[in-house]
Amino acid sequence: AIVKKARCVACHTVDTKRVGPAYKDVAAKYKGDDKAPARLNDKVPPGGAGNWGEVPMMAHPADKISDDDLKTVIQWILSLH
Repeated sequence: AIVKKARCVACHTVDTKRVGPAYKDVAAKYKGDDKAPARLNDKVPPGGAGNWGEVPMMAHPADKISDDDLKTVIQWILSLH
C-alpha cells in the first residue's frame, strides 16, 4: 500500500524492470549488505542516476513518502528473494 501511495509503482514492479529496476533485482544487488538500508534511505529521497542506468530516479521528499514509510519500504524490498 505504501509503494502505491508514494507512486513508486509508476516506475517499479516486484518482478520486472520497468523504468527502474525490479524490486527483486534491488534485493539481489544488496543481499548480505548490512549497510544497504542506510545507503538506500540516503539515496532514495534526493533521487539520482547512475546505479541502474542513465534514467534518473525522481526525488522522493518527505511530503511524498515519510521517513518511517521509506524505511518500511526499503526493509520490504530488501526482504524479497
